[in-house]
Amino acid sequence: MSAASTDGWSRKGATLSDKSARQEFGLTQDEIIQAIRRGKLQYREAAIYGNPFLRLLRSEVEQLVSEKHGSRYLEKAKIQRELDKTKAELRTLKTKMRRLEIRKAELQASLDES
Repeated sequence: MSAASTDGWSRKGATLSDKSARQEFGLTQDEIIQAIRRGKLQYREAAIYGNPFLRLLRSEVEQLVSEKHGSRYLEKAKIQRELDKTKAELRTLKTKMRRLEIRKAELQASLDES
């Protein structure tokens, strides 16, 4: 295996699980298996907490989806993924902000008592 192909597996965000590929791009497990058999997708077997899954190269999954549904579908999927991440980050920040507001009020109350 060449260094270039190894690099694709180790870069952050360059791979995804078969479950993530199904969720993000609307693929079925059968479509993933068929693409592997046709040589369109490389995979590595992996497991987390004893649960096996397939690790796929994101670029190959995106290419497969683009061929199947068109580039507009892929673009919409990427935008949806970024929107979901942004919403999650906003929820996290709102929760943190509420906690900080409560702590600020507690500290202000302590100062006022002094």
